[in-house]
Amino acid sequence: MIRSATPADVPTILRFVRELAAFEREPDAVEATEAMLAEALFGASPAAEAVIADGLAGPVGFALFFHNFSTWKGRRGLYLEDLYVTPDARGGGVGAALLRHLAGLAIDRGCARFEWSVLDWNEGAIRFYRTLGAVGLEDWTVQRVDGAALRTLAGR
Repeated sequence: MIRSATPADVPTILRFVRELAAFEREPDAVEATEAMLAEALFGASPAAEAVIADGLAGPVGFALFFHNFSTWKGRRGLYLEDLYVTPDARGGGVGAALLRHLAGLAIDRGCARFEWSVLDWNEGAIRFYRTLGAVGLEDWTVQRVDGAALRTLAGR
């Protein structure tokens, strides 16, 4: 069952974020706190949304997403920031169910597209995404400025 996250899910979401970071070989990179996630997801001006995949014994996965915008399409899109399924639930269709749910939200909300990034070494995920119809954007690379470089760019 896929459902919208509630404030009561914040501790579970943070746990899943930490587990995802460990899987992505960055176990110490998570700076988010429960308070930060609660504000980002359920505060006065939410920055993102999340859905939870529930199994028989409780949550087994989640997806965190937000809207972006395409000037070329003139419409917003849905951007998947995090997709995580617990190791015991992998291979049981949970990831596909989460992605199908988000694709449905994108259609219902009039989005032009549904996008996400995947680490280039995560070949299993890439193969999985291809089975669902996703295509890699070979001519595009993600650019990022953060930390000291962000402050320098801002002149601060």
